[in-house]
Amino acid sequence: MPDQLHAQPTADVAQAELAAEGLAPAQQRVSPFVPLQQPIFRAVWFASLASNFGGLIQSVGASWMMASISPSAEMVALVQSSTTLPVMLFSLAAGAIADNYDRRRILLTAQVFMLAVSVGLAICAWFELISPWLLLTFTFLLGCGTALNNPAWQSSVGDMVPRRDVPAAVTLNSVAFNIARSVGPAIGGAIVAAAGAVSAFIINAFSYIPLLIVLARWDPPKVERLLPRETMVIAMSAGVRYVAMSPNIRAVILRAFAYGFGATVGLALLPLIARDLVRGGPLTFGVLLGAFGAGAVAGAFMSARLRRAMTTETLVRSTFVAYASGVTLVAVSTTIWLTMAGLCVCGACWVLALSTFNATVQLSAPRWVVGRALSIYQMAAFGGMATGSWAWGRSALHFGTEQALLLSAVALLFGAALGLRYRLPPLEELNLDPLSRWREPKVAVDIEPRSGPVIVTIEYIIKPEDVVAFLNAMAERRRIRRRDGARHWTLLRDLTDATLWVERYDSPTWVEYVRQNQRVTQADAEIGERVRALHSGPNPPVVHRMIERQTGSLPYSATTRPPTLGDALTEPSRPA
Repeated sequence: MPDQLHAQPTADVAQAELAAEGLAPAQQRVSPFVPLQQPIFRAVWFASLASNFGGLIQSVGASWMMASISPSAEMVALVQSSTTLPVMLFSLAAGAIADNYDRRRILLTAQVFMLAVSVGLAICAWFELISPWLLLTFTFLLGCGTALNNPAWQSSVGDMVPRRDVPAAVTLNSVAFNIARSVGPAIGGAIVAAAGAVSAFIINAFSYIPLLIVLARWDPPKVERLLPRETMVIAMSAGVRYVAMSPNIRAVILRAFAYGFGATVGLALLPLIARDLVRGGPLTFGVLLGAFGAGAVAGAFMSARLRRAMTTETLVRSTFVAYASGVTLVAVSTTIWLTMAGLCVCGACWVLALSTFNATVQLSAPRWVVGRALSIYQMAAFGGMATGSWAWGRSALHFGTEQALLLSAVALLFGAALGLRYRLPPLEELNLDPLSRWREPKVAVDIEPRSGPVIVTIEYIIKPEDVVAFLNAMAERRRIRRRDGARHWTLLRDLTDATLWVERYDSPTWVEYVRQNQRVTQADAEIGERVRALHSGPNPPVVHRMIERQTGSLPYSATTRPPTLGDALTEPSRPA
């Protein structure tokens, strides 16, 4: 698909591939080919397959051209960094855009932009105007298009197929890219060897056209928005806040950065491996890249069985160790066959680890923030890849390619050891659909959506013997409230009535208060039920909703009461 066009790591990070393994057994048995029965998905799948071939052919041309025009190992590795760095820098903004605007238009914009950049690259290469830094500029711009495209594409899969077919659809998207990666690099190497890198760039430019035609004809379902769109700053801060308050996603981000940093060496230094270690040319480079892709396809088909046999943490830790072993084999090998075997292992581990990371994020974030959660995950993974590509390029420049590969193996073993402290949770399907119990209350004071701040207090009657259980439940409630947008959350105990506890928090505006309550999911309901079960009063917990007012800010007459510090909107009801 579009996010798989210009960098090998982009496709696997961008796709929530093989998420079916994290779902219920009945869903796991769905045929992976069922989504192809949907006309739009079928058309996009075949168009993206063609585009994948074009992107991989282009990447071979760019990497080999850099190896030809620059003797520096660091510049060769920077081709990979220049593609992944934009994803690290701009993914969060792209995720906010994907969650708030028409995803089809975003996809079209990203594809047109990348087509224009590809045409410019082909023209400059045709007239022999390419320098190392100009080539890096073009690959950086292509990475910018990928960064814009990725969150919108991931979020739009559910618009193309029924919900029950989403896991199979994302699996097919991953398989499509890895099929292209198995054959495309070898084809790209042959094209570069026969006709030069400029031919690879021209072919890639043409490969965008089928996908643009399909997207232009697609008419996705329109989603009715009941609330105004969040501003970019608010949307991005909401995404960061959600991830920061989600322990499972935080663990994924750390491990993904460590994996990207160590594992990117296999792709970043592959031109040098082909040129210096096995003494080959562009065709050899394409064959080695194809070996990596073949291993990735094998890993995709093995993942279901491996996930049934291992816990998530054991599987990921094993991929760190196995990738380190594959890189070590590549470092000591002097024959193409042994090098291909090591790269096959690396490719399989690449897909297994990144698909597990991606599925964990997808299953840990509700729809309203999934684009931003995935974009932050991508920032971590691509940030690791970008810094890793630079670090291993510097290492190859100063110590040699073999030593750089061995150092990356040590870094991967360290990443495996991180699992002792930051374990990944088991893949499970949480019900992240909106709880939909909350209703906007009627108020006695005229307010507008931007009115605020809104202060909320909730009164609980807790027996002394239930205090410990109540505090434990409220600790989780605090995390959920803050994760969904509440500010300045506090828990108060009345000094004159030991059984009276007051939960207090605020929201910047009334519309943000409404938005926060609409974000509560079915999975969050358990905490609310635990808290309500501990409340021992004769009536439900009493909710006070107040809007802050400044004294003297409004004119009033003798017949109009003066504004007060708090206009209380008080009613006994279920907690907000």
